[in-house]
Amino acid sequence: MAKHFLDGTELSPDDLAAILDRAAELKAARAAGEGVSNLLGGRTVALVFERPSTRTRMSSEIAVHELGGHPMVLSGDAMQLSRGESIRDTALVMGRMAHAIGIRTGAHANVEGLAEYSGVPVFNLLSEAHHPCQALADLLTLRERFGELAGLRLAYVGDGNNVTASLMILGAMAGVTVAVATPDGYAPKPEAVELADSVATSGGGVELTVDPEQASAEADAVYTDVWVSMGDEDSARRKLDLEPYQLNAKLMSVAKPAAIALHCLPAHVGEEITEEALYGEQSAIFDQAENRLHVQKALLEHLLG
Repeated sequence: MAKHFLDGTELSPDDLAAILDRAAELKAARAAGEGVSNLLGGRTVALVFERPSTRTRMSSEIAVHELGGHPMVLSGDAMQLSRGESIRDTALVMGRMAHAIGIRTGAHANVEGLAEYSGVPVFNLLSEAHHPCQALADLLTLRERFGELAGLRLAYVGDGNNVTASLMILGAMAGVTVAVATPDGYAPKPEAVELADSVATSGGGVELTVDPEQASAEADAVYTDVWVSMGDEDSARRKLDLEPYQLNAKLMSVAKPAAIALHCLPAHVGEEITEEALYGEQSAIFDQAENRLHVQKALLEHLLG
């Protein structure tokens, strides 16, 4: 049976640790000019992008290339999906040609449909419900800064979206306490919290609050994301509700002195994050962005190696 990576719960804690270990090895090897292999030699990985992308497109395409495979990038509007072909039919065809499929899409059901019918490994590059590859990069970044993940406290402030869901699930699995602060009406979906609780290891778990300072108190990292995600209505009300949740110097001051600021990008300076937090000495945000590549390679090895 093909391995998949849809919401992160497909991994065991040992799998997660092994992927992060391997990502660190691959990062060091690439820095030494040795980051290319032939693991995927002769194999094609289809990469479906129904949503715009910078980091996900670059990290996944370069990862397949540097592992010796052929990345076939398919935009949603160039496929028959855009003309009404079903996910099931698409999966049945793609699985007979490609050796694995990554998809960046809207409905999480599209990811699940590809996994159910394609017969090849499927990995979620983003859906409205989950962003698990981003969470892998976040955990690698935390591990680089702090060594061990177990026992860390990660505060997430803002909108309880797909990034929040994946942080809760994979963070809890790694032994991280993920403290989520959102306004009323913006909390993460209960099913995501339930998934996180179901895979949490000792020391890991989820805390929910409406108070960003409570979540950030003595945190090792403070994380945010855009206030208006793809598919959200860009409303003045939404921005007003989320304004008290900005990642700024005041919020960082209640975290630990060595705390880092995190953001999955793209950022809107002056909205969810200040310029100082994005570019300042405590920022690890561009390490996060780079780490998308290294975890993508390690994930592909896990799925196809």
